[in-house]
Amino acid sequence: MAGNSFGQALRITTAGESHGPANVVILDGVPPGLELSEDDLLPDLARRRPGQSKIVTQRQEPDRPRILSGVFEGKTTGTSIAILIENVDQRSRDYSDIAEKYRPGHADFTFDAKYGFRDYRGGGRSSARETGVRVAAGAVAKKLLAEEGVRVLGWVCQVGDLVAEIDDPSAVTLEQVEATPVRCPDRAVAERMIERIEAVRAERDSIGGVAEIVASGVPAGWGEPVFDKLKADFGKALFSLPAVLGVEYGAGFGVATARGSENNDPFVLDDGSITTRGNRHGGILGGISTGLPIVLRCAVKPTSSIPQAQPTVTRTGEETTISTKGRHDPCLLPRFVPMAEAMVAIVLADHMLRQRATRGGPR
Repeated sequence: MAGNSFGQALRITTAGESHGPANVVILDGVPPGLELSEDDLLPDLARRRPGQSKIVTQRQEPDRPRILSGVFEGKTTGTSIAILIENVDQRSRDYSDIAEKYRPGHADFTFDAKYGFRDYRGGGRSSARETGVRVAAGAVAKKLLAEEGVRVLGWVCQVGDLVAEIDDPSAVTLEQVEATPVRCPDRAVAERMIERIEAVRAERDSIGGVAEIVASGVPAGWGEPVFDKLKADFGKALFSLPAVLGVEYGAGFGVATARGSENNDPFVLDDGSITTRGNRHGGILGGISTGLPIVLRCAVKPTSSIPQAQPTVTRTGEETTISTKGRHDPCLLPRFVPMAEAMVAIVLADHMLRQRATRGGPR
């Protein structure tokens, strides 16, 4: 098993490399009759696209998707959907120096250890360039979720030690997120984040942070017992994204210092419906959704590719130094947001379809 597929009722398979001719995703399980066009994919792809602002990589990729199959007369047919995104602005020459050197923080060494061979141009298959087609697949998943009134939205809540103040995560709007290039809805903190990223870039360095993703409108009952719990699938989905070193939901690691009496969310009746007072459980209990907003956070490391000279070794074990050339993000967070949204949406759409099979429902 090569590990290029994800999901069950909704399953995606990706192929492609950073500097190859294109990346492609195949979606299986999308029901027939969903209105879908290439234009539906563009908004989220534009949010992930390189070159969109001065605080991200300046690689110029239009990321124009082509739907190759599974759509006829503007609607899905129920068969496999194939989406292709071409690479048009590769600069493979920028990577000639690393053909025999291992970049710190990258998958160069581990790919060599696994395959005995690697595509060193931009990281090959391990590059975040592969996530473009995941974002396209996520846009399809979002359209499916919209049928159930579910919305998935993410934003940057931390860059370095700068932390946004968000009173109600479920009330954040896309307009607030997109109001600044750093994608932080707290405008005052967002300006400081931008200044910090620009300062780090001037120092030929990079910086990490945290993204928060909220799924609103998810009904109670989605998720499977034991191995396919929502939290388990979210964890795998988000950890599959490059640069993610931590995932938490609800109170997350805050539960380590809490007592049960303060951590539990009491059940209450609200207009005749059962809910909880508080949402420390992050919308998931026993791996199954409770009907409250699902709140997740991802810790994203600083970009490993930096122009500073760093010690390393060659493939033959000779000590040397490396300074990564090319065009790289000084902070991954602004472009990471639509990637994380996509993976959360794909998990939820998968479990939505599985729940329909369990309890019945539309389509």
